[in-house]
Amino acid sequence: MHSLGGDRDAFCEIVTRYQSLLCSLAYSAVGDVKHSEDIAQETFVDAWKQLGSLRDPEKLKSWLCGILRFKASHHRRKEHNQPVKNAEELEDHTLYQTDNTGMDELAIQQQQHSLLWKVLDRMEDNYREPLILFYREEQSVERVAAQLDLSEDSVKQRLSRGRKLLKRAMTTFVEEALSESKPGVAFTAAVLAAISGIPAPAKAAALGAGAAKTGTLFNITTLLTLLATCSGLISSFFGLRSSLDQSRTQRERQLVIKVVTLYMSIALIYVLGTFGLKYLAVSYSSDAGFYTLASALVVLGFVVSYLLLVTRMFAAMRRLRAQERIFHPQAFRSQADQPGSRQREYISRAHLFGVPLVHMQFGMPEMGDKPAFGWIAGGSSARGLLLAWGGVAIAPISVGIVSVGFISVGAVGFGILALGTVAIGIIGFGASAIAYKAYASLSAYGWQSAFSNGFSVAKDAAIGPFAYADQVNNSIAYEISHVTQFGLSYQWGLALIAILVIVPAVWHARKVRQRMKPE
Repeated sequence: MHSLGGDRDAFCEIVTRYQSLLCSLAYSAVGDVKHSEDIAQETFVDAWKQLGSLRDPEKLKSWLCGILRFKASHHRRKEHNQPVKNAEELEDHTLYQTDNTGMDELAIQQQQHSLLWKVLDRMEDNYREPLILFYREEQSVERVAAQLDLSEDSVKQRLSRGRKLLKRAMTTFVEEALSESKPGVAFTAAVLAAISGIPAPAKAAALGAGAAKTGTLFNITTLLTLLATCSGLISSFFGLRSSLDQSRTQRERQLVIKVVTLYMSIALIYVLGTFGLKYLAVSYSSDAGFYTLASALVVLGFVVSYLLLVTRMFAAMRRLRAQERIFHPQAFRSQADQPGSRQREYISRAHLFGVPLVHMQFGMPEMGDKPAFGWIAGGSSARGLLLAWGGVAIAPISVGIVSVGFISVGAVGFGILALGTVAIGIIGFGASAIAYKAYASLSAYGWQSAFSNGFSVAKDAAIGPFAYADQVNNSIAYEISHVTQFGLSYQWGLALIAILVIVPAVWHARKVRQRMKPE
């Protein structure tokens, strides 16, 4: 290498070959064009002075980069400790603008550089460096790969990821800037002061009619929300009435009341616990993350409690009924209580592919009872090829305390589209939801997105007062969460929950009273 022998022309070729690389790396490190060029120049000057220490000419590029990174690091430490940052540069720029540019053009240029770095500074070095080099090397992947000693595939991957990060950072930066620029209380006060002496226009009456329509829509939504929220209570009331009608002894009635009380107590603890945690998160915002975790544990506790309770409830009822038949046979002399009685169930005569169209059970579960099974099935345990309703319901469309299906509605619902108190599935819609896309009134935990009026946690996007995700409460989060489509289907979802929960409960309670009430 001729430059090692002090050949200035040969060293000039080195400068020409590596100046773009060193300036780009310096800019990526310090975020200022002028300083990056100064650091690169100092690197070449120091390299010229220290050429004698370079043992292996093949490592010239990495040697130059090492010198540059040391100087860039030293510059950042110096800038951090400098009391009046950029004071010297202002003076230099002022002299420069007198000779070459107008004041306005310089101000715009400085602002552009500042905005550019604010966006680039949000990216990691391994994505920022290839991106800067790419646009400085006439958009050549091959040159960037050669300069950074990377494969072309690696450069392409980093550029692709870098562009996505750049877009995301720019979007976030613009959103934050616009949010900070919104008019405040002073603007509102000024407008009110300006219109205080101006009479209201005649068209205000017409606007009143539009407000009335909006109020009507609001009232419908409020009514449906209240109805959907209370649907569990309404269903529990009719379930209690049915169970009491099915009971034959004092111990059976006591067990029914105990089980219903447990269900209601667990639901009450869940609701009060979630609201309490939300209140604490508002009051102590620094600990919001802890309360969000606690809310998830409350939801998990509700799910586990209901799964255990529904399993043990039916087992306890079967055991007690068997005992009562032995010790109180006189309580079971009615025709409705005889084994195989038609009053205890209904099986339609019509069958399709060997399966009854309808199979409904109305008696208290007993030892040896099989789940109701049909295209439409109902009972304490029901399996439907189309629709199932009951304590544990499994069908394409299922409604129950615990429901499993493509569309499920229940206290705990598992499904492609799950609705209920806690909805678990691909799309979850309920008081709480655990789903790929989760929508809830109290707490939502999603993989892709989560939307709620309380705690929202997801991988990609979250919307809510206490939200945690890559994108939070911004336009990207709203787009990923499909909030607009959710808003359009919100009323339909509430109506569907209310209908599917209340109507079967009322119908079943009526049929149980007709068929199973003691004579």
